[in-house]
Amino acid sequence: MGKILSDVRSEKWNRTPDSEAVLIFLHGFGSNESDLCSLEAPLGLNLQWASLRAPVELGQGGAAWFQITTPGVPDVAPVEAATEAIWAWIDANLDQTTKIIPIGFSQGGLMASQLLRTRPERVLATTILGGFVLGGEQPADAILAEQLPPVFWGRGTEDRVIAPIAIERTTEFLPRHSTLTQRTYPGLAHGINMDELNDVRNHVASRLGALQGDEA
Repeated sequence: MGKILSDVRSEKWNRTPDSEAVLIFLHGFGSNESDLCSLEAPLGLNLQWASLRAPVELGQGGAAWFQITTPGVPDVAPVEAATEAIWAWIDANLDQTTKIIPIGFSQGGLMASQLLRTRPERVLATTILGGFVLGGEQPADAILAEQLPPVFWGRGTEDRVIAPIAIERTTEFLPRHSTLTQRTYPGLAHGINMDELNDVRNHVASRLGALQGDEA
């Protein structure tokens, strides 16, 4: 059994939320579970949410989903272990019919893509902010290539943190494995701005509308 992830959650957390979808925030390297919670209010989606703490402790309050070895080319095994840890948290805290909306920044963006690449049937609207995808094959890649689920990928034009090789890999992978909404934000470095949050809101809201339409 791996490490059980800690979290912070929306105030009125319910295992089986009425919306049948919850936001899962996944922070970046060196940050923590309190970081992306601030996105919930400006997103204005009125959904339950949880923000998870990555399993690798870095000290000074920071954590990571995996250690950085070669920038942009993470070792596969730690990423897959972190993916399993997130699914273990989801299995323990959410009803199996609840859809998840992973919103990840930087390393957390990679983890959001990992959730889609392992159990796509649970994922409603993958959102990758300033992040990238893992190299190599993942269990559900063939399914994604057939179904082309919706993915949002946003990044700043001035982002110098994510290695070019990771951007190239993601640019090649996502159009072949998703219905991709790709946005770049002039002048934005390794961060998130309101234009990006507005685009994320539209991305998620469209998927929520489709989900409700399917259930009607």
